[in-house]
Amino acid sequence: MSKPVGYFTSYSINDGSLLESLQEDYGPTFEKMTKREKLFLISAIASQLCDQAPGRCRDEIYVVGHQINSSLSVSDREGLIEALINQVRHGQSLKVVTEVSPMK
Repeated sequence: MSKPVGYFTSYSINDGSLLESLQEDYGPTFEKMTKREKLFLISAIASQLCDQAPGRCRDEIYVVGHQINSSLSVSDREGLIEALINQVRHGQSLKVVTEVSPMK
């Protein structure tokens, strides 16, 4: 069973926030949204957060993205989204390298 949006965010009852408005319009677990609409929001939010994150993606990550989309089942891709979100929020990541060292 899905948890309400407030479980994952800073939403508080009657706080007048956008999160409150979204819950009123689409339900506390966004049950009034289609799967496509939820995936669109995931994509839109992730794209904006990616643009704000420092550094750049290594070229190999673009290849990995293509491999994931062309080789994994829908269920595995959805699970990977969940795992990556968990790691972005709670996991450790490589430190951002601002200079590219020459290849050996």
